[in-house]
Amino acid sequence: MGLQQLHCEIRYRFSRFAGCMYQQQHQERTEIRGAVSLPTNKKVTVVFVLGGPGSGKGTQCTNIVEHFGYTHLSAGDLLRAEIKSGSENGTMISNMIKEGKIVPSEVTIKLLQRAIQENGNDKFLIDGFPRNEENRAAFELVTGIEPEFVLFFDCPEAEMEKRLLGRNQGREDDNIETIRKRFNVYMESSLPVIEYYNSKGKVRKIDAVKPVGEVFEAVKAVFAPANEKVAA
Repeated sequence: MGLQQLHCEIRYRFSRFAGCMYQQQHQERTEIRGAVSLPTNKKVTVVFVLGGPGSGKGTQCTNIVEHFGYTHLSAGDLLRAEIKSGSENGTMISNMIKEGKIVPSEVTIKLLQRAIQENGNDKFLIDGFPRNEENRAAFELVTGIEPEFVLFFDCPEAEMEKRLLGRNQGREDDNIETIRKRFNVYMESSLPVIEYYNSKGKVRKIDAVKPVGEVFEAVKAVFAPANEKVAA
């Protein structure tokens, strides 16, 4: 094979490789976009609520709903409801949670999307999502939504472990081995999301070690200015 022929062969192989890579990436994006899409006429305000397992997110979300009129969407509750439905997705989700793994983005986004579409409200607290950078990027790409801000409940691991072991909700993932797996996943995957939004000035950090009432006073200070702007 001559030098010119070799160059042609290399260019041909490279163009085929590049074309295949583009087609695969385009197909993946199309599949995610096709799975969920926000109605064009529905404009929503989203606040991401993040923090380690046992940091008290759920309790404070209940308070926010009562005082500020948001709808609380817990990614974990939606996933557990899907498990109880007995669907194929539910079985897959159950196995991943037992192993302390993060459920694929498209599954969680689809559940969140359905919940937003079926609700008449336009203000949502999304609790426990995004769990990692891929979740975050996929959510923003698919929905076109960036959070108004991120409410981050900061709590030491020892305190969260004590809380989780002390509660009695009958949850299969509330045992010491799975709890520690969840901590590891949180530290490795979720903290970069918080750092990303912090770099954009969107993180509102709350000291979650304090008693519930004191924590909510700090939360109210975050939501009240935004609420006043809406009222004005």
